[in-house]
Amino acid sequence: MFVFSARFHIFLPTDSLKGKRGIVKSLIARARQNFNVAAAEVDLQDVHGETVIAFVTVGGDRARVRHLLDRVEEWIAEERPDVEVVASLIEEC
Repeated sequence: MFVFSARFHIFLPTDSLKGKRGIVKSLIARARQNFNVAAAEVDLQDVHGETVIAFVTVGGDRARVRHLLDRVEEWIAEERPDVEVVASLIEEC
């Protein structure tokens, strides 16, 4: 069994916490639905305009699990071209 996590530091096109909350909740919900991953906002909760979202997944094939999290990053860029993933870290736990 292989456990991988990904942390994405993301810049958001908003100047309010309310706007940020809508974007973050949407990204997390849709990623959970599309990729069957666990997800949460893990840092910068009180900073409008940027966030850190973490995703975690488990599987029996190391390459496949790692590739799934790479696809999540690509999906964020495609799904929301108005947000910018400025840093990402994918690691085996």
